[in-house]
Parts: sequence; structure tokens; C-alpha cells
Amino acid sequence: MSAQTPARTPAPADAPGAPAAGHVDHQRILTTTDPATGLTAAEVAVRIADGRVNRLANASSRSLLSILRVNLFTLFNLVIAVCTAVLIVLGRWQDALFSFAAISNVVIGVVQEHSAKRKLDGLALLHVQRSTVVRDGERRDVAMGELVQDDILLLRRGDQVPADGVIVATEGVDLDESLLTGESEPQLKHVGDGVLSGSAVSAGSASVQLTSVGSDSFAARLTAEARRFSLVHSELRVALNRVVTWISIALVPLIAIVLNGQMQARGGWAAAIASGEWQDAVVLSTAAISASVPQGLILMTSIAFAVAAVKLARSQVLVQELAAVEGLARVDVICLDKTGTLTEGDVELLEVTPVDDAGTPRAAVWADALRAVDVQPGTPAWPAALAWFGHDEDANPTAQAIRPALDAPGLAPSAVIGFSSARRMSAVAFASGAARGTWVLGAPESVLGDGAGDSAVGQRALEIAAAGRRALVLAHAEHPIDQEQCERLELPPLRPVAVVAFGERVRDDAAATLEYFRAQGVEVRVISGDHPRTVGAVARQVSIPLQGDAYDARHLPTDAEELKAVLADHHVLGRVSPGQKRGIVEALQAMGRTVAMTGDGVNDALALKTADLGIAMGEGAAATKAVARLVLLDGRFSHLPQVVAEGRQVIANIERVSRIFLTKTTYAFTLALLFGAFLVQYPFLPRQLSATDGLTIGIPAFVLALMPAATRYVPGFLGRSLRFTIPAGVTVALAVLAITLIGRGAEVDERQVQTAAVITLTVCGLWVLGIACRPFTLVRAGIVALMVVALVVAVLVPVVRDFFQFQLPEGPLLLASIGIGLVGSALIEVWHRLAPKLPPALVADA
Repeated sequence: MSAQTPARTPAPADAPGAPAAGHVDHQRILTTTDPATGLTAAEVAVRIADGRVNRLANASSRSLLSILRVNLFTLFNLVIAVCTAVLIVLGRWQDALFSFAAISNVVIGVVQEHSAKRKLDGLALLHVQRSTVVRDGERRDVAMGELVQDDILLLRRGDQVPADGVIVATEGVDLDESLLTGESEPQLKHVGDGVLSGSAVSAGSASVQLTSVGSDSFAARLTAEARRFSLVHSELRVALNRVVTWISIALVPLIAIVLNGQMQARGGWAAAIASGEWQDAVVLSTAAISASVPQGLILMTSIAFAVAAVKLARSQVLVQELAAVEGLARVDVICLDKTGTLTEGDVELLEVTPVDDAGTPRAAVWADALRAVDVQPGTPAWPAALAWFGHDEDANPTAQAIRPALDAPGLAPSAVIGFSSARRMSAVAFASGAARGTWVLGAPESVLGDGAGDSAVGQRALEIAAAGRRALVLAHAEHPIDQEQCERLELPPLRPVAVVAFGERVRDDAAATLEYFRAQGVEVRVISGDHPRTVGAVARQVSIPLQGDAYDARHLPTDAEELKAVLADHHVLGRVSPGQKRGIVEALQAMGRTVAMTGDGVNDALALKTADLGIAMGEGAAATKAVARLVLLDGRFSHLPQVVAEGRQVIANIERVSRIFLTKTTYAFTLALLFGAFLVQYPFLPRQLSATDGLTIGIPAFVLALMPAATRYVPGFLGRSLRFTIPAGVTVALAVLAITLIGRGAEVDERQVQTAAVITLTVCGLWVLGIACRPFTLVRAGIVALMVVALVVAVLVPVVRDFFQFQLPEGPLLLASIGIGLVGSALIEVWHRLAPKLPPALVADA
């Protein structure tokens, strides 16, 4: 390797962690290290002491203690825990059935979030084990964590760059930056050019002076930002949190009102304490308070998400956060990266166009035809020579694309010129046989010279490039050169024999999946770091309407309003930097769009994290998969329609069951207020409310939440639910109050009054369940019928009746409980029919 002029100082990047295409981000070089001698041991020691060493902080994104604290220490859990503890202390553990829902919800939340934490903590952009550096004039292998700033790093083909730096010597090096910038083609680097940690050497070699190490490097900064924990935006979660906030505010005064009311109903605090009836008052207060917490709705939402996640996992779709299942039911625009998303990320041989003796291209010859050509005297030898370039051990990625298309000829070369980024070609010579002579494969300008564009071969190469593909020319000379001539790069006059076209392999399921999204009203956009011409060609291959090339993102405005205007007119963009990808997602979100983003490279990580729903390809970078909400493990686009279907099922069914749960929360609150304010004894034991919850809510909701549903989601489900559940819940509470007062006036046993209240409540609750089951199917009708049977069993079967302390009411009271329940049901039906006509201003939409 020959030393070149000292590296020039590059300009700093505009956005940390997000270099623009063609621009690198590294710190100014403070000193210049001699590439031949490198740092001395003393200089290395000084830098280690100063902390200028390539060691990465491994701080956790979120501690387990933090996850436990968030899931455990909520007001709802505190209320449930206190109620449960009180009942256990009083020896009434049978009444603590409601606590199982809270425990299950905590377990599901902790397990899911801890799983996400482990994935984030395992995030790593760099997989380098050891690197070669020059120190004290000698080459040494050191661990990645022992590199220091200003070290001279020696890079060879296949190496990954462990820290940011500047090239100080090279004879031509190609860096694969596809995971960082989205540029699918390796980039030729020169002295003074910067290199980014996380890129890889695809050809050539270089000496690099490290400028940014450890946490200052590009990979480390991107990793740190990706590790920041954030929850996916979920309207279900937002709506439930809103309900939680309202109830949390109301719980404090509610507890005081209920407890005071139950004590006063027993003659006052002093009398209740003296007689020992305070225990019954506390138990009934516990029933009223615990019933007001909609823990079942939160649990049912988690279960629905978890079941959907399990179903998707069977189809190779990994759900990294439960609420992400909802995401694709809401998105109205999906942004796609090109490399690794629309395409498989690999280069493939597309066509070979032979050239006649006059240099005129003939019809394209495809791989199957080439494979059948045998190298025999008198037959064309160029297919065998072309195949040799693909099977050469040192073949670059483009040449390697020849391997699956052409069989290796088994020829033994007499001399070889390896591929070089500076030369943009490689050559091989055969001293004898049908393939005798010198063969060269490379870029048209390298093989044909400066006048390449004026020839017929050059024009064919330009046509291939205009279609977003890469063109190489295969040329031949009769005279085989020897190894000394190879080293001096002395090539004889060449005659072109074929033009070879390469391109990225478009995923076979991409076009059909994009058509599905368009049919569903989801806008499709392509934002890629690759060349606009290449991006445009791929977009047209998957039937995205586009005239000409993609929009060049290097011309994107920085002003937010101007950016929105550009995005309104252009849906396919090339040369998009990582920072711009995130900016585009944010601009679309500011326009009121719900954005999904797909990608596989490190350059996509920040955009995926910012989007409402990030989707990563399974073969993508670790950083991308760690921050994405969904990972397509087998990289197949065709799974996305199933994800949409699962999301729609979840959100449609949760909206269905939310009517049941929110109605229950409303009547529980209203009952607590009514019986507390009127100083009337509460008519339910906690276990009795658990029974009604199971009959009208728990069991049916579990089935309904998991049933098939394909309803297209319409925003504002909380508002739609509350327009029905508030009047319906108040109606149920008034019906229960009425039957309780009737029963107390009849001076029957308190157990009969409680059972009558349970019957009235269950009749009304079953009607609400019936509304939620509409339109009826055989399964839904069967659920309602089964719950009616279960109510009869609970009241009549001795074992069940005794556990819940039911007592069948006398004739008049039994008829009254059923009649009032039916009247309440009739009013609930009225509210159901009027709810869609109520103005949205009556409730707060989510």
C-alpha cells in the first residue's frame, strides 16, 4: 500500500447520527499520525487515560426495576391490592376473586416489556472482534475495545469498520455503506474521505486514522438513540389511559363517600365499630370500589394483543410490542425503503448482450442459454470466461451475481488482475485452450476508454444505466498477458464481446402486497438512500406510478412547510439520508397521517423508531430489528396483509367489548355514588359482583375479543363507546337501586335482596352483551344463551348458590327483579339506537 498525501480535514456533519448521502460525520482530526509508524505505546497510554478509547457504554435501555415499578405501582393496582388485603385480613378471601384480573394484567405487561428491554439491550451495530493497527512501526492485532483515537487502522476486504475515521492511504477501497446510507452500490473512497463505523470493506484496502471512537462514533450514537425506550402509539392505549385518568381522579372522593355511606347505614361510625358491623361495611365498600376499576378491559386488551402476536409468530412475524398489532389497522401511509425491503438486497445477473465483430450488440442472451454453452474448439469461449469472473474467490459483489446463473468452467488462469475500485475492472489470462487470451470485465469507461459513450457498446451500457441497472463490459485480447504484465497493468488492445447487465432482485411478493395496500386506501411511498435513477426503476417494477427518476432528496427543503409541499407532490425519493428519513416521517405525521415505515438497514433505524409503526426485515441490521415494532422474520412482504387483518380484528373486537366494560364501570361508579350519598346499604358482596362480571362481561368478552372481524377501523372509538355506555350504565344503576329499595321495603332476608339485585343487574347486563354481539352469528347467539343458563345454575344449584351466598327471592320479588331488568333493557335498547345520533361534543373522542 502506498502512502498518500495527509488527510484533509472534513467538515462536520449537520445532524449527529444522521449523515447525509455522500457526506460523512466524524470529528476534526486534532493530530496527524504517521501511517507508517502509527502511535507509540506512550501515546496509546495517554489516550486510554483520557478516555479516548473505543469502549462502548452498555447502559440498559430500561431497568427491570423500572418496568416492575411502572406496571405495579399504579393507582388501580394500589386500589385492588388494598381491597384484596382488607378482605384477606377479614378472612373473606372468597370475595377477592377480582384480584386475579389485576395480577394477570401485571404479569402480561411485565413479561412483554422485559422482552422488549432484552432486545434493546442486545442492540449492537458492530460485530468486530479484532482489528489490525500500526503501532510503533509494527502491525498488531488488538480487540475492538482497545482501539484509541488517532490509531492507524488497516482495512482489508471483508473487514467491518469499528470506529469513525479518515483514509490516510489507499490504492482504492470500496466501502459497503448500504446499512448506513441505503446506497446499494459500494462506494469508492479516496485519501481524505471519511469512513463510518458499521460500514464494511467490499474491495481494496486502506489505512484509516481513527477520529471518533467509543460513544462518539456514528454507530455508538445511533445505537444510543435507538436504545431509548418508547411505546408505540396506540389509540386503544390512549383511550384506556384517558379512562384510567378520569377514574383515578374520581376514586379518591368515591372511596370516602362509599365507606362513609356504608358506616352511616349501620347507625354511624361509632355504632358500627361498637357492634362489629364495620367489617360488613368494609366488605361492601370494597365491592363498590373494586367494581369501579375497569381492570378487565385492560386485561382483555392485553390478551387480545398477545393472542394476535402468537398467531402472527406462527407466520414468521415477530411482534415486539403488543400494541403494535393495532398499528396497521390505523395506518394510512406506508413508507418503504428500497434495498432489502422492495428488493432482496442482492445483485443478480439480468441479461447478457453479445457483441459482433463490428461491435454491434445483438439480442440479449439469458442465463439458461449461457449455461448450455460448452467450451469446445470452434465454439464461443466468452461464456466460460464470464463465468470464471463470478467464481473467482476475490470476486466483488457484482461479479458474484454471476455464480448462480453460470456454471464455473474449471479453467486454470495463467495470470490474474484482481478487482480494484480505482481501476473498476478485473482481468484474467489463459495461456492455452479454447478460452486462450486475456479477458477483462469492468465498467465501460474502464474497458473501452474515454470514448466509450460514442460506440454501440457504450450506447447499450448507457441504456442499461438509464433503466437503473449496472452495466459491465466483457472484452477480449488474443494475446495472454503474464503475471509481470498484470502487476504493471499492461493490457493489450481489447475487443468487446458482451455487455452484461446487473440489477437488484425485486421481491416476488412486493408488487402484489403494494397493490393490496392501495386497494385498502393506504398510500405507498418509497424513500431510499440509493440513486434516484435506481429507485425510480425499482418503483416502476412494483407498479408504483412514476415518470422519470425519483426525486433527489439532496434538494429537499429544510423548512417544514416547504417539505410538506414537496411530499404532497413526490412519493418516490432517492438519496435520502437517515436524518431525512426521520424528517419525512415526522412531516407526514404533522400532516395528520398515521405512518408505517419498513426497512432493513441501520440508516432506517431512526425512521422506524419515529414512525407510528416500524416494520423490519428479518435479515436486516440488528439495530433496525431492535427498534422495530414488527419484524418479518423471513423477510416476506406478503405477511403484511395478515398483519393488517389481525390489527383490524383486535381493534374491532376491543371496541365491541369496550361497550360492555365501560357500561359496567359506569354503573359501578353510579351505584357507589347513589348508595354512598343516600346512606343505603350496598346490595352486593364482592364475590356476587364477580359472578355477574363473569356472566355478563368476563367470559363473553374473552370469546368476543378473539373472534374473526374484518371491520375497517374508524378513529374515535372511545367517543362512540361513551355515547352508549354512559346512559346505559346509569340506566342499569337506577334499575338496581329500584329493586333494592323494593326488596328492603318488603322486609325480606338481605340475601334475597342481594340475589334480586344480581338478577336485575344480570338481565340488563345480558342485554348489553346482546347489543355487543350484533350482528348475531350462531356463536354469538350461543354465548348469550349460555350466560342465561349459567345465571339459572348459579341461583338454583346448591353448591354454586352457597358459595356466592345467593338465596332465590320470593315470588313477587323475583318477578319484580326480572321485570325491572327487562324495563332497564328496553331503555338500554333505546340508548343504543339513539347513541349514533348524539352529538360528539357530549363526550370526548379519543
